[in-house]
Amino acid sequence: MRSYSRLTHLTHRPCLIHLTHRSRPINPAHLPGHHPARPTTPLRATTTAFVTLASLITLATTASATTPTTPTTPTTSATAPAPRCTESALAIKATVLTPQRPDALRISATNRTDKPCTVDRIPTVTFGDLDGAAEPDPPTESAPYRLAPGSTAYATVRTVTGRPTPPIRTVDFLTVAADPSHHGRRFDVTAIGAPPTGIRVWSPTTTWWSPTPA
Repeated sequence: MRSYSRLTHLTHRPCLIHLTHRSRPINPAHLPGHHPARPTTPLRATTTAFVTLASLITLATTASATTPTTPTTPTTSATAPAPRCTESALAIKATVLTPQRPDALRISATNRTDKPCTVDRIPTVTFGDLDGAAEPDPPTESAPYRLAPGSTAYATVRTVTGRPTPPIRTVDFLTVAADPSHHGRRFDVTAIGAPPTGIRVWSPTTTWWSPTPA
């Protein structure tokens, strides 16, 4: 009887242990060597977004640093095209250099307006009723000469050059124009300080307009 009871008791205990084990689920966290899983998805998404943002900033910085800029040339009043000077915009003067040199005259043209304009770089100087005009010295072709507001251009006219032979021409007036399209201003002998006998003319020449007197 005792042996049967002991056998029954021994046989019954494993069943109790088995039932107890099934009724209480095992928590994996309690197992040795177990490490709980860490949430990786949010971290991976944040890291990916950070890398993408850093790449965009790098590309924008590189594009800004390497994109060449197109140089522009500023347009200033000194380089911008200027219209032709009207005759009324100019003040024309002429005078003999010295009484001892009546065949050399200084002429000038002043821009009286507040805007730049252009004339021909060769003054147009004619003498009385004689045909032709003073030749440029040195020889050159027509070209624009810019006059800034209030500025003056100067030139020297020599009414007699070379070796004149009789009979040398004499006129009572000369006409000066800053541009061949102008009528020009007339100067009598008394107005420019020439001798009362008249202005002698032989192969006359004129310098180009320049910003200072020659």
